[in-house]
Amino acid sequence: MRARDIETLVSVGRPTIAPDGGFAVFAASRPDITANRAVGQLWRVDLPDGTPRRLTRGTADAAPIVSPDGSRIAFVRGDAKGKGQVFVVDAQGGEPVQATDAPLGIGEFSWSPDGARLAFTARVPEPGRYGIIDGLDSSAEAPRRITGVRWHENGAGYIGDRPSHVFVIDAPDITGEPAYEPAPALQPEGVEPPKKIVVAADAVRLTEGAASHFGAVFSADGAEVITVVDEIEPEHRDLSTPVLAVRADGGGSRELVARGARLSVHEVVVADDGTVAVLGDDVGESGVDFVAPPTALWVIEESGARRVTDPALHDLGEGHLTPLGDEFLVQVRARGRNRLVRVTRKGEISEVLGGDVDITGHAAAGERIVAALATPESFGELVLAGRGPLTDFGRASRATGIVTPAEVEFSGRDGYPVHGWVAKPAGEGPFPVILQIHGGPYAQYGIHLFDETQVLVDAGYAVVYCNPRGAAGYGLEHGRSIRGAMGTVDFADVIDFLDAAVTADPALDGARVGVMGGSYGGYLTAWVIAHDHRFAGAIVERGFLDPVSFQGTSDIGSFFGDEYVGTEPEAIERQSPMANVGEVRTPTLVIHSELDYRCPLEQATRYYSALKRNGVDAEMLVFPGENHELSRAGQPRHRVQRFEAILDWWARKLPIGATA
Repeated sequence: MRARDIETLVSVGRPTIAPDGGFAVFAASRPDITANRAVGQLWRVDLPDGTPRRLTRGTADAAPIVSPDGSRIAFVRGDAKGKGQVFVVDAQGGEPVQATDAPLGIGEFSWSPDGARLAFTARVPEPGRYGIIDGLDSSAEAPRRITGVRWHENGAGYIGDRPSHVFVIDAPDITGEPAYEPAPALQPEGVEPPKKIVVAADAVRLTEGAASHFGAVFSADGAEVITVVDEIEPEHRDLSTPVLAVRADGGGSRELVARGARLSVHEVVVADDGTVAVLGDDVGESGVDFVAPPTALWVIEESGARRVTDPALHDLGEGHLTPLGDEFLVQVRARGRNRLVRVTRKGEISEVLGGDVDITGHAAAGERIVAALATPESFGELVLAGRGPLTDFGRASRATGIVTPAEVEFSGRDGYPVHGWVAKPAGEGPFPVILQIHGGPYAQYGIHLFDETQVLVDAGYAVVYCNPRGAAGYGLEHGRSIRGAMGTVDFADVIDFLDAAVTADPALDGARVGVMGGSYGGYLTAWVIAHDHRFAGAIVERGFLDPVSFQGTSDIGSFFGDEYVGTEPEAIERQSPMANVGEVRTPTLVIHSELDYRCPLEQATRYYSALKRNGVDAEMLVFPGENHELSRAGQPRHRVQRFEAILDWWARKLPIGATA
């Protein structure tokens, strides 16, 4: 796979299914280099044996939800200003009708049980901000008064002056005559032309205040809308998120999950019998106990939230939740895979879809279950449980010459098993080796098709990558083992895995090695090159490099560093790449994005400046207009340019065919 072959990476979004199970709808999306954006539309497939057909013709249609009667589909499409709005289209296809006109776009949305209304969330800007007044750009806005412990968010920017609120509107009539703005010549004398076309009844706003609300799910009887509350704390970070049931007529609210329950809620669903269930983490008495979060399925009862699954046995931290009769569908993350299981309300679990799959979303109606997933040979497909794939989007990627990595496990220096993969070009080698390190740290490399690896292999490099201690998918103890000990066992695991992989395969040239990683992977790469000088080069990308300045600059700085490296100056220094930068001798390329608020740009610039001051061969590449998600969701041209810069760096520091 070459850099430009990212255009073949078709992702399949979370599907939706008709109530009778007769058809499924999903969004397919891919990077388009010419358009320099992700492009995609909605697809429909009749079940069980239909052929997928394109349902809409928008540029980036996404997030479809079938109406309760199966006749319509609501989805998100950009309006004339590029803001995502709810549109509604006939389930057979046709011209969509715009249902919302939120000035900053909408967040989440849902149908009422009778299909007559739509609930949605949308950010409400302060007057005069974010282009509300024509001709007033951001540089001319009034200053922002900040009193809480957080004020911005990666990919969004400032958040305190545009809280997200819950609204309800009548669903638009998609069979009626469209509304037209009359031509000026046809205006009756003395009558002003309309300011805008009205495409739905005025929205009823259900929430007020400075707190934001995420998720908008109708109760089973349609009388309430359930939403998760996110308040900006005045003094100390608290990851707990109350859950409210708000009257759909605007008549008040009641609390379903209190902040005192210490749950950080990711998703809310309502079963047919009215039972409310959530995916959430127990964040402990501190409210910020998030290292290797114990994500579980919880059912909301009169006595409070009852945990259904055991997070020590089943990690539900990377998936969705779907009601299925009296049961629920969830995704279980383990050893580089995400499998789909069904859970009873007593916590009994049975597998629905397993094997070498990474489930990314699912939907169900009756006993008919569809899921979006990735495999070693495809970035995204839709499958019907019990039948198999309904799509074959992966054929384009397979035509680029992808390789299937070998899955291996080695014992480290202390006997701890380290699980991962080795990908290499065809032939006998020996090939120069690049050690890849993932972000997170509580994340995982997996079995799915991974462009980062494929591009390097196509260029002639063997790639070694693993899930060291601190990663997800191997139990809570594994994930929490680096708390207060970053750069210890995680460092040992990646180095031991590299050494074992090189020893086990003569096609890997252990005398010619490089190392690279992003986010936490950038942290560990910077740590590696301060403590191991064998590497011909390194790439430190969007790294967590200085825990001290991270506290006051990152959107998660109010808790992330405290929980991982602690608060004592000696402990922080002991685990800080910035404090150890004087030990680096390895040529280093630092890559970062201007608008990265997760690991802010100053993390890169200060680290790079220290390397240069110390006489290290160093370069820095800064991408304008991008945030922390550049390598995954950045502008396609920037993604290609990033790959080109990476391959250029390795061609200079670790050339193919050179000798040690």
